Amino acid sequence: MSNFTLTLVLASGLALSGCNTATSSRTSTGDFGCLAGTVSGAILGGFAGSAIGAGSGQLWAVGGGATLGGAAGAALTCR
Repeated sequence: MSNFTLTLVLASGLALSGCNTATSSRTSTGDFGCLAGTVSGAILGGFAGSAIGAGSGQLWAVGGGATLGGAAGAALTCR
């Protein structure tokens, strides 16, 4: 995997983790779990996208995989 692709995946995960909003009912452990789920989902989605995509479409597959993975990770861990 190229450095650019890896940087894109990590940047997407960081951007998605910034979308988290904290509520007063969560504990600090809950916030960490939510953040970890979002970031790990984005990373895994980016890796899955890089395995699926090929050629010039691989960059789109990585970005889409990171976006969908981050959203799925947030949906599963941020309740």
